[in-house]
Amino acid sequence: MDQPISHHEALVFAMVTMSAVDRTMTDSELKRIGEIVETVPVFRDFDSERLVHLAETCGEILQEDDGLDTVLDLIATCVPKYLHETAYALAVEVAAADLRIQQEELRFLAMLRDRLGLEKLIVAALERGARARHRTIQAS
Repeated sequence: MDQPISHHEALVFAMVTMSAVDRTMTDSELKRIGEIVETVPVFRDFDSERLVHLAETCGEILQEDDGLDTVLDLIATCVPKYLHETAYALAVEVAAADLRIQQEELRFLAMLRDRLGLEKLIVAALERGARARHRTIQAS
């Protein structure tokens, strides 16, 4: 049986859901998603012109009853196991983009971590790396 969506699409869904989960998709989050799709090697053979359409599709799914569970199932099913850490890392990058992580975003990250079966030490390392990359010169 074929996958319902590609691994690229599932990775985009992880990022879009992270941005949308607090009901506010900030410009910095959307910009970061675009930068990731343009620069991260896993998207090398992805047609970035499809990004807006995929974001809209993901948003439509999230509006349905049990939409968040549906998206999490698609991510867990359609992202190959060797890319599970990548999916989580991309979601963390989007969460860190606006330099504020909301409670809803933390809950989504926990759900994503559990659905992907990631070890807590790996998750902590991915989160720490994102924090380091997004740190500004002001002490925080």
